[in-house]
Amino acid sequence: MIQNVKALYTTTHFERQIKKEEDNIMNRDIFIRNLTGERIEMSPKGRNANELTPEEFEKCYENFFDMIFEIAATDISSETGYGEFDGNNKAPYDTLEDFIKDELVNEPEDGYWKNWKQMFGTTFLKEDYYYDIVEKALKYAPFCEGRRFLANNNTFFRNMIVDDAGKTYCADWGRAGIMDFLMDFAILDLNKPYLLVPEKLYEYAKKRNIEIPDFRERFLCMAYFKGIATLRWHASIDDIESCESITRSINELEERLFRIGNENA
Repeated sequence: MIQNVKALYTTTHFERQIKKEEDNIMNRDIFIRNLTGERIEMSPKGRNANELTPEEFEKCYENFFDMIFEIAATDISSETGYGEFDGNNKAPYDTLEDFIKDELVNEPEDGYWKNWKQMFGTTFLKEDYYYDIVEKALKYAPFCEGRRFLANNNTFFRNMIVDDAGKTYCADWGRAGIMDFLMDFAILDLNKPYLLVPEKLYEYAKKRNIEIPDFRERFLCMAYFKGIATLRWHASIDDIESCESITRSINELEERLFRIGNENA
């Protein structure tokens, strides 16, 4: 009898958690739709962007860039702060530095990342390397302060859709927030660095007369931030192959970024 009651409680608790997550997703989608003036398609139809070959991406990458700039053009004057939107659809941090430190340095009291620092020495994650990259993100953070834009913050190719006309959409807004829009480009690059996203973005902006002040420093901040956070995630599930790939990508960032625009210098 007691076991049946426990099983019923566990099942009911699990169902409530699922319902809560579904409600949060629905509320987030409604919030994003309202914030963007319904310019963002929340249920796009088409092909998963992860299926694109490098050759196909080469032909349509400007559509991805157009999408990110369209998201970044959203009027967020009604919103304050930095960071991923919380359960109340508020960006909870006063500065970008606070956002980075809370995400990468602090330990939450509960949830998935409780006691995450125990991963040092027991997983792929190495303490000295981890904090070295965190310090690099924080070194470049001043270049991103004041750069407040709506960002999807989850632009991995598996989370995007390409329709029959080639237009690109984000299909998952669960990690959206307010930060430098270069975060969305940095995630594209982290996902598939061989596509040379920052190199293409530099030429795209130059061709369209789009000024991106402190481009290299801002890109590096966002790339180091998301890169080390993603490395920590893959280390937590013992995905060694991905950890090694991410580490190589992180280690090449600075040389790549400072080579952009200086090829003929």
